[in-house]
Amino acid sequence: MNIKKIKIIVTGGDGRFANILKKKNKILNLLLPSKKKLNILDNKSIISYLKLHNPKIVLHCAGLSRPMIIHNKNIEKSIDLNIIGTANITKACSKMGIKLIYFSTGYVYPGDKGNYKEDDPLKPSNNYAWSKLGGECAVQMYKNSLILRIIMTEKPFVHEKAFTDFITNFIFHEEIVDMLPFLIDQTGIINVGGKSQSVYKFAKKYNRLVKKDSAKGKIRKLKQSMNINKLKKIIYKKKNNYA
Repeated sequence: MNIKKIKIIVTGGDGRFANILKKKNKILNLLLPSKKKLNILDNKSIISYLKLHNPKIVLHCAGLSRPMIIHNKNIEKSIDLNIIGTANITKACSKMGIKLIYFSTGYVYPGDKGNYKEDDPLKPSNNYAWSKLGGECAVQMYKNSLILRIIMTEKPFVHEKAFTDFITNFIFHEEIVDMLPFLIDQTGIINVGGKSQSVYKFAKKYNRLVKKDSAKGKIRKLKQSMNINKLKKIIYKKKNNYA
């Protein structure tokens, strides 16, 4: 498969991750439409754009993430963008036979024990994660799909303080861009992230001035790490095959 010839439409083409994708992608054949050109809440807009460009894959990144408080203050917006919008994209891809890759989150896991595998039980601990799981429900119904449960952040680390007691798999946007070519032919679910560690240890590596902070009383579940062995095996195998 020559991935350079596979046309991929990226929803949320004017979002944070899409901007990094535009700058750092050197392999994939991408179209990154703005919300004006492809509105995930407008089925006619979705079908029209997909018919015009006839992609093989839709990479669904559009949605609502930050500020996290908005998912509590405005659940209608959260539901619309992360659940209904994803369902609309899924229906369109199903109707047109287009593969769908959905950017979900590792926060769909309970956060009680950490090291979660892709087939472990799910129980989000906040409204943002519930909204992303709602999107997953639609995508799971379409077999020609891939769900990436991702824990990513901006580079450089933007906060002055970092949690010493919140364990996760932070990885930078740029690293996700590098991984995508190895993942686009997969289906099912893949955990995507970096080394399991505290946010402080992750941040300290890139910013020696970052200060310690505690997540207790701020985040309900502190052991949010994912098992990324499946990801590692896929990338290792692909790199050896491509070498």
